[in-house]
Amino acid sequence: MILVAGESLVDLVDGVPSPGGSLANVAVSLARLGAPVRLLTAYADDADGRLLDEHLAAAGVRFAADPHVLARTSRAVATLGADGAATYTFDLDGALPVPDPGVTWTHLHLGSIGALVPPGADVVAGLAAELRATATISYDLNARPAAVPVDAAARTRIEALVRLSDVVKASDEDLLAWRPDSSVEESAAHLLDLGVGAVVLTLGPAGSRCLTALGEVLAPAEPVAVVDTIGAGDTFIAAVVDGLRRRDLLGGAARDALATLPLATWEEVLRRAGRASAITVSRRGADPPTAAELDV
Repeated sequence: MILVAGESLVDLVDGVPSPGGSLANVAVSLARLGAPVRLLTAYADDADGRLLDEHLAAAGVRFAADPHVLARTSRAVATLGADGAATYTFDLDGALPVPDPGVTWTHLHLGSIGALVPPGADVVAGLAAELRATATISYDLNARPAAVPVDAAARTRIEALVRLSDVVKASDEDLLAWRPDSSVEESAAHLLDLGVGAVVLTLGPAGSRCLTALGEVLAPAEPVAVVDTIGAGDTFIAAVVDGLRRRDLLGGAARDALATLPLATWEEVLRRAGRASAITVSRRGADPPTAAELDV
């Protein structure tokens, strides 16, 4: 079972509420791709929360604990540029519940705001440390300076989570926010030095790269007419995790095999993730594809 831990919120796009949140988007993407997933998240039993309830239920997302623990559901205001790229301002509550007992987790995915905003960030860090022995871990840096200043405390949290992770996904902007005095190449190499098995870099229209101890591989982007970029990165990393799941590469016992995965296999994983992301950006809002749409 895959555990996704972090924020759910409502995006306001042109004043219209839409369900979102990076980790909620990842859980929805995984569920639509047929992966067994549960979401550890928090929101309120209010109008925005009921929008999230309906959205997550429709995707088949189940919860790792009751999410209705906040007084008010978090919101993000998304502003779209001429190219469809979204920028955000946030109104957040960083709390998270602890997961219900009795579930065996083979993989933990974390990242974005949920990994950095206390007190939920402390829950996430505890889960990563606890599950490291038996589960693989993926971490999406997804730095959001508008929501969480990337200060010394945030950088310390990021580095601690990186040290526990098997796969780290980041964009150029994420790496520059994390280590502003280093180049993208230096930061990617630093991630590998910290023990990450694979570093996945998203490059927008240029595609994506994967760097491992064996070298690196580039996967070109799928040509697409962009409506907006909301949920694109979340869809991408969800499809990466699903690609590894389909190859039996999740779980602590698979850690060595994942770290030595041939670059040609990584290229296959990245190309499929790129197709998934291309479908998402061709539609309004965070609307990731189903397995049937992706693998047609």
